[in-house]
Amino acid sequence: MKIALCQLNYHIGNFKQNREKIIACIERAKAQGAQLAVFSELSVCGYYPIDLLERKEFLNWTRESVDEIAAACNGIAAVIGAPTINESLKGKKLHNSALFLNKGRVEHIAHKTLLPTYDIFDEYRHFEPNKTFSVFEFEGERVALTVCEDLWDDQPTNNSFGKSKLYITSPLEELSKQNPDLVINISASPFSYNQEGARKAIMLKNAGEYGVPIVYVNQVGAQTELIFDGGSMMIDRKGTVLHEMAYFAEDFKIIDTQQTGQQQLQASKSSIEKIHDALVLGIRDYFSKTGFKTATLGLSGGIDSAVVCALAVRALGAQNVRVLLMPSKYSSDHSVADAEALAKNLGIRADLINIQKIVDEYDKALSGIFEGLPPDVTEENIQARTRGTLLMALSNKFGNILLNTSNKSECAVGYGTLYGDMNGGLAVIGDVYKTDVFKLARFINSEKEIIPENTIVKPPSAELRPDQKDSDSLPEYDVLDQILFRYIEMNLAPDDIIAEGFETETVRRAVRLVNMNEYKRFQAPPILRVSSKAFGFGRRMPLVAKYEG
Repeated sequence: MKIALCQLNYHIGNFKQNREKIIACIERAKAQGAQLAVFSELSVCGYYPIDLLERKEFLNWTRESVDEIAAACNGIAAVIGAPTINESLKGKKLHNSALFLNKGRVEHIAHKTLLPTYDIFDEYRHFEPNKTFSVFEFEGERVALTVCEDLWDDQPTNNSFGKSKLYITSPLEELSKQNPDLVINISASPFSYNQEGARKAIMLKNAGEYGVPIVYVNQVGAQTELIFDGGSMMIDRKGTVLHEMAYFAEDFKIIDTQQTGQQQLQASKSSIEKIHDALVLGIRDYFSKTGFKTATLGLSGGIDSAVVCALAVRALGAQNVRVLLMPSKYSSDHSVADAEALAKNLGIRADLINIQKIVDEYDKALSGIFEGLPPDVTEENIQARTRGTLLMALSNKFGNILLNTSNKSECAVGYGTLYGDMNGGLAVIGDVYKTDVFKLARFINSEKEIIPENTIVKPPSAELRPDQKDSDSLPEYDVLDQILFRYIEMNLAPDDIIAEGFETETVRRAVRLVNMNEYKRFQAPPILRVSSKAFGFGRRMPLVAKYEG
């Protein structure tokens, strides 16, 4: 059978655009002799609609789109993803479904069985899990439809208690009893640099274990925080990838399930290159799907703002990025020069406003109230908030989205100022540890110097007091990031981290900072997710918890 794998970028709730994309792909597949076109999970409405699924009109638009797409399926069939009504009237009112469309109508529906309720997922909030399993015949083959996690039924969770299964019934095990010739899995699987290999390994294992070919179609594109990387593929019954599609880009490929032939795989990329591609896609889609075109940010001469600026230019074009340089009396001449050099290298507009007079006016206004009190972090925060106010003014006046430049290490330990350097409509590198920010800078400079070398090699500093360095307040980043990864991504207890050889007080201090700064992260802008545990929807903690034994 000739199957078109249609890896598309959808827009949540944009039914007209999604529908037109799907129908255009069906017509393209038909013109090229395909018998079946396969799309991703919830392709009709976009993944994940959250509480839009509770609105009657949203479900009506979904049904109308399904009918229109089905009408285009004459001389070719299609598999699409959409929410459907739970006809049993027991449990949740909806199913997350894969629909087989043929001869102008829906001929078969398979509901998702394993509904994820971990990390950023909460599908059980809206969907009822499937409890029955069946295959259907098409073009002489017995086909089994599955949805995303239904193919990953042996994926363990990582927690402090060890590994545990996420399921009771294995969809593949149940479907295998009906001897399918082919399994089709429609997916909405987001990118995670530290878990992406596990996704493919599980699919390969299941194909080989059950002895059945698997067609896997993932979506691509970003939906606010979530970034879907594509990588759709065809796997043979031995567990070998025969065809692999592009990552971080739309793609279309027709495969023949009867052909073995030479493997068609994507070129291997490093984790840093994938993070780079994910962030560029995340920025581009956030702007295009919200209707904005231009961005602004504060350029300090430091590495974080430099990397964010370079990524923004690659995503939006130099003409759509504008920056402010806002030195104070604590800013080094080299920092200003580095920022100006970066702006010149990128070809973007840069304006300079010295904030010292503004800060002095704040100090003067507060001098009576603060009389007799020594300067401290209060005065440092006034500088950061002055910059934040100026950036928001630029955003308001010219209709730019302000890009936040805080990295994950800073977000984790609260090394940032609310309503100051934490301002922004989108946090670009808030899920990238500081040590990886340096690697991103090196990757950006891999062909030619864009980010000035001095920006990369100088000690990180907020430049809010004389001769300030990040290491005055924090452990060195190469140590801190290892501790944070174990505590946040791996969910290890402090004692377990200490047992690995990290210094006791450093671990306890880092953990204490993470726990006490939840209130700051609660007020932060949405963060582009590139790891398995980003701050935001995927890591929800109580703000007033004591967290002591």
